[in-house]
Amino acid sequence: MLDENLISKVIQSALARGGDFAEIFVEEKSNFSASLDDSLIEELTSGTSRGAGIRVRFGETTGFAHTADLSESSLIKAAQAAASLARNSTQRVAQVALTPRHFVPLDPSKQAPNSTPKDNKIALLMRLDAAGRSAGAAIRQVSAGYADSMRRFIVANSEGTFVEEEQVRTRISISCVALGDTGMQTGYETAAMTMGFELFDETDLEELAQKAAMRAIQKLSARPTPSGQLPVVLNGQGGGVLFHEACGHGLEADHIVKDSSVYTGRLGELVASPLVTLLDDGTVRNQWGTYGYDDEGNAAKKNVLIQDGVLVDYMWDHTQGERQSRSSSGNGRRQSYAHLPMVRMTNTYLMPGQQTPEEIIADTERGIYVAKLGGGQVNTATGDFVFGMTEAYLIENGQITAPLRDANLIGNGPEVLANIDAVADDFAIVPGTCGKDGQSVPVGCGQPTLRITKVTVGGTASA
Repeated sequence: MLDENLISKVIQSALARGGDFAEIFVEEKSNFSASLDDSLIEELTSGTSRGAGIRVRFGETTGFAHTADLSESSLIKAAQAAASLARNSTQRVAQVALTPRHFVPLDPSKQAPNSTPKDNKIALLMRLDAAGRSAGAAIRQVSAGYADSMRRFIVANSEGTFVEEEQVRTRISISCVALGDTGMQTGYETAAMTMGFELFDETDLEELAQKAAMRAIQKLSARPTPSGQLPVVLNGQGGGVLFHEACGHGLEADHIVKDSSVYTGRLGELVASPLVTLLDDGTVRNQWGTYGYDDEGNAAKKNVLIQDGVLVDYMWDHTQGERQSRSSSGNGRRQSYAHLPMVRMTNTYLMPGQQTPEEIIADTERGIYVAKLGGGQVNTATGDFVFGMTEAYLIENGQITAPLRDANLIGNGPEVLANIDAVADDFAIVPGTCGKDGQSVPVGCGQPTLRITKVTVGGTASA
């Protein structure tokens, strides 16, 4: 996208008025999406964006400017605008020596989405629609969506970093609505990976659609959810978002440095059950939050955050790491070239244990089995959270019985970690989109099946 000489010139211009650090991030991204509703293709969208963001830091002050014009004159103007915000007028000549470029090209085994005909993508949605409707007469509406993206970026800075990377992501989803005596109920499923069209060589679309449809149908006979404190068993494919939100955000270093996390100052302390080992890992092959290098040019890493219940580290980007005299953990991410990077999760997950899911359920006299969690919110300063249960069942006498109506889980992240008393040997990572300070990035959330001894359930029936 830009040659090395121009990149060096822009960085030098960014530092011409002084500054401790300068960086240029150049990005080109193409997107395609299609949506289906009631067996009709509703929308086809495609587009390409490209531009550069330039950051200059002087002390605690950061200047940032971005432009969609990649001409030399526009880049120099953006560099000067960012430099002017660094609040330093000392004239000097900056010397920038870039290291040899690290280039992570698209895996040749990946089928680039932009080389796949649109008709092939639309055919996938039609298959989902047919499979969802075949689940029964109760299914009254099916909607589905397909999306892919191809992203290429260069990041270089005054410390010599020079990285170029290509990323491709593909996603498909289905939502089924069932109608019965209790009204309308919805089931939803998605498949998403950091890969191209080859995603559909290993994804059973009919099974995906059937799962969404049956979830909606089963909820037609759901009974009111009990309320109060109960044991909760979280399914390995549905509960990872709880730990992403309730614990993961509190382990991001910007919250730690600002003393806005319940985990501030607790390194080396027991913060969870000894059964809990929590990782953030941007290197897991093909997962939704996976990449080769982060958006600051640091290699993705497998970072252990909690080891056997003990807090051992936080997640770091370049800025927060420098403030604490340590290196980045590869967690500097940004939504696009028009955004500043910040500390973000990648694929955050709990490691599996020794029991089977069946053993954990059989050992639970009465409780709630959560097959799928929905959205929620968390206060990182206290760890308090509220999450919706979109698929849950009653556990009675060690068996999963009646489906339950949608309700909330209400609790506290550190308390939940401490109250985990059983961890299964299964494991799954599910895709998601993480929002923080107005920016959204793709992430993975993973866990095995596990049991929390008590969580407040916000249902409508007596416990």
